[in-house]
Amino acid sequence: MKKNLALKIFEGFSIQRWNDLVRPFDFVEMDKAGEKMFIAYLIGKYEENKGEKIDWTWMIYASLFDLLKKIALCDIKAPVQQMLKREYSQEYMRLNEWVLNQYKSLLDDDELFSKFTIYIGQKAGSFPIPAELKKSVHIYNAAHKYSTMRELEMLSVVNEKERLTKIDSELRTEIQHYLDLEGLQKLITHQKEFDFLLKIEQLRFQTRWNQTPRVPQTSVLGHCFYVAIMTLLLGRESNQNMCSRRVINNYFSALFHDLPESVTRDIISPVKQATDDLPMIVKKIEDEIVNKELIPLMAPFYVDEVLYYTSDEFSDRIMNSQGKIKQVSWEDLNEKYNSEEFNPVDGRLVRICDHLSALMEADISIKHGITSIHLAGGREGMLNHYLKGEVISGIEVHELFHAMV
Repeated sequence: MKKNLALKIFEGFSIQRWNDLVRPFDFVEMDKAGEKMFIAYLIGKYEENKGEKIDWTWMIYASLFDLLKKIALCDIKAPVQQMLKREYSQEYMRLNEWVLNQYKSLLDDDELFSKFTIYIGQKAGSFPIPAELKKSVHIYNAAHKYSTMRELEMLSVVNEKERLTKIDSELRTEIQHYLDLEGLQKLITHQKEFDFLLKIEQLRFQTRWNQTPRVPQTSVLGHCFYVAIMTLLLGRESNQNMCSRRVINNYFSALFHDLPESVTRDIISPVKQATDDLPMIVKKIEDEIVNKELIPLMAPFYVDEVLYYTSDEFSDRIMNSQGKIKQVSWEDLNEKYNSEEFNPVDGRLVRICDHLSALMEADISIKHGITSIHLAGGREGMLNHYLKGEVISGIEVHELFHAMV
């Protein structure tokens, strides 16, 4: 993992959305990307429940590549890009080549860069989209449109309707193409899936490191998405041969890892560790509140999977066909359980990426000149948390963290 790549992806926290409108809070690109993937998960699970084959791995990489493209083109609004694609196809092609060139020196992983190139080409219309991907692309695009619509609904509270009428009309026209998707229907008609999404959206309003000024501020939702992306990238470094289910589980475990905070709020680490028994008690309380407030909002065909992602989220584990969960070593994940049937998860890798995100959040603010005893202590704590030479999930974490600052 190159420091410059991690920093480049972190720029997603600084890209402001809808900055030509009155905004009740900061609309940040990283938050939008995170919400889009939560929505894609909900819609995709409904289609999967009907027997459709969903390529979750493609969707996961699409979320990374779209963020990279957005970071490169942050000043070009989507309607302008659409006009370029429609009316100036050659220039649009050159623009996409320019985007790829921005990352050529940052992505040492040739296979990943090839995936990125193909994805950009498919979006530009240069490469055909395989028939087996079309349902997954349809779901992903629906999630993109609906997450934008949700932002517009939040903006409508503080903007005169004349400012939003044209955008609202265009979005509602575009969303019509996706109304064959049952999950989207349930969200638009405000059924319990919408109530679940409202809980998820609360993570967007919760600020990390809430006790100290910081630049850029990051939400819990954006943090979860950053952790998911880092888990994907570091997972490629630690083991290129992970089975697809393991890649999917790792990503969504990272994305969902702070879901309980949607109902408990973010309890900062020093408070959690104030007494020896408090971490265990806090976890117990979180589980009880999740059972009471979140589980009733989830459909039965994915609730067990979400609980698998959020319960004991930082342990390396597998699940057998009877749903029994077993903690295992990373070596066994690679040698015995690296196949779909075991539903493997690299929970310790998710934890490393959670800590990496915290380190970046503190260090970047300090380098911007906004510091505090909390940020300095958090930065130092992360740098010293892992022993020199200690290898976890195939990563020398101490070396990695020190290379990032």
